Amino acid sequence: MVIGIIGAGASGMAAALTAAENSGADIILMERQARVGRKLQATGNGRCNLSNIQAKDMGYHGENPDFVTPAIQAFDPDNTLAWFRSMGLYTVTESNGKVYPYSDQANSVVDILRLNLNRPNISVKLGFDAEKIQKTSDGFIVTGNGETILCDRLIVACGGLAGSKLGGTLSGYKLLAQLGHKSTKLRPSLVQIKTGWKDIVSLKGVRANCRIQIQRDGQVHRESAGEIQFTEQGISGPVVFEISRDVCYGPGVWVAKIDFLPDFPEDFLRQELERRRSTNLPMEELLTGILHNRLGRVLSKTAGIKGKSSANELSNQEMKELCAAVKNLEITLTEPLGMDSAQVTAGGVLTSQFDENTMESRLVPGLYACGEVLDIDGDCGGYNLQWAWSSGRLAGLSAGKEIV
Repeated sequence: MVIGIIGAGASGMAAALTAAENSGADIILMERQARVGRKLQATGNGRCNLSNIQAKDMGYHGENPDFVTPAIQAFDPDNTLAWFRSMGLYTVTESNGKVYPYSDQANSVVDILRLNLNRPNISVKLGFDAEKIQKTSDGFIVTGNGETILCDRLIVACGGLAGSKLGGTLSGYKLLAQLGHKSTKLRPSLVQIKTGWKDIVSLKGVRANCRIQIQRDGQVHRESAGEIQFTEQGISGPVVFEISRDVCYGPGVWVAKIDFLPDFPEDFLRQELERRRSTNLPMEELLTGILHNRLGRVLSKTAGIKGKSSANELSNQEMKELCAAVKNLEITLTEPLGMDSAQVTAGGVLTSQFDENTMESRLVPGLYACGEVLDIDGDCGGYNLQWAWSSGRLAGLSAGKEIV
């Protein structure tokens, strides 16, 4: 029995390693890029947040988020970490549930998977760009680069469109469409958001801990707490990724309200600033030790404080405005950055056309799909890779079963 797998990303490699557990199966892993796991190698800023111990079956999105339940319950984070440990990867779990390789390098995850793919019944075809799938009475014909590959069963694990510079592609959606599968609208997720705040340029590269609340027409949409990073065009970082999925979609005015001192009440800040004002500090030092110096200067400007050489020149109203800028900054949001900058694709091939207990197509027997190509995306923090491992494992198990 020959099992073809299109895509050697996280879900594709998980599917290949699992299907290969059947010694009677020959696995052909097809990858259009020059090496396996290229996109995986860039995740988590090069650290690879490979799972989250809280990703049991919550934290997922799509038209039917419950689609993930059988796969993740069968191969949950504990099973996943045991699987990686059996292959030789050491991991560490942080207090927030995020799991990283002990080396803190994504290369370690990719290398362990690559080394374990070196099995007698797995062949890896790099530089193979699948262009066409045909269903025959005997199985499938996959054509690409002028070459034809025959297989009895086929798993599509091409990933999503996000991060096209690292391998994001429309290939999986197009290939499955050839066999009658439909997709939802695709959009970027876990992505930075552009803002109309003109002073954002001065904060490029600045990071800060905060609490952020996204409002749409004055109503709370989502909120989170963590690290924010300012870019030339807007806001980024883990706290933004967590709430970016649906921001700026649909009509309405979208606003971010940011508290840069979430662990301190406004009265405490006001008292501290009053104390500093009485010491006659230089104006540019008023927020020193409280916030990043550049952020402090920009917030002072936002509060309307201009031309002051000394803190004792500030009026009570200006102090009030400065406290408001630190504790409740409001900036208008315009749009998310595009797919090139996104870490994950929201949307994908309709899950209603697949069996959640096997990952097999309901339209084409012997055809399976897993990972990001399907209409499932997870929260920031290891959820998406956990879905890749779990769905890839289930697809590999199902495809690798002998016909009774």
